[in-house]
Amino acid sequence: MPTQFTPVSALIGGALIGLAATWLLLALGRIAGISGILNSTVDGEAGRGWRIAFLLGLVVAAGAWFAWSGSPGRNGFPLPWLVAGGLLVGFGTRLGNGCTSGHGICGLARLSKRSLLAVLVFMGAGFLTVYVLRHVIGGVA
Repeated sequence: MPTQFTPVSALIGGALIGLAATWLLLALGRIAGISGILNSTVDGEAGRGWRIAFLLGLVVAAGAWFAWSGSPGRNGFPLPWLVAGGLLVGFGTRLGNGCTSGHGICGLARLSKRSLLAVLVFMGAGFLTVYVLRHVIGGVA
């Protein structure tokens, strides 16, 4: 089954995410965990301004990428699968006290054992999910 993996854009995106996380830590002393930033924004904690700017930057940067690259993005996903996936991600981030960006980028960079365990669990779950969807169920992913 062909994939849509584009290593150059993935490398550039990863470098930009790392630079943004480093800048946020050096400038404000904050961890760039998206689920934590979103949760603190919704809860109305102090410092909402930088959090809202950070979240808007994520949306604007994604829109700018699609506009600049001419990529149509990925579509054709059934809405119930998208909603179920979003709910599972939200549940997982609450259960794991953080998301992929918080544990995977910032936590590992700080040599956090908790983040290493979290990354191993969610990467393993991701590998298993892809295997089941592609090879056991067949052709869903």
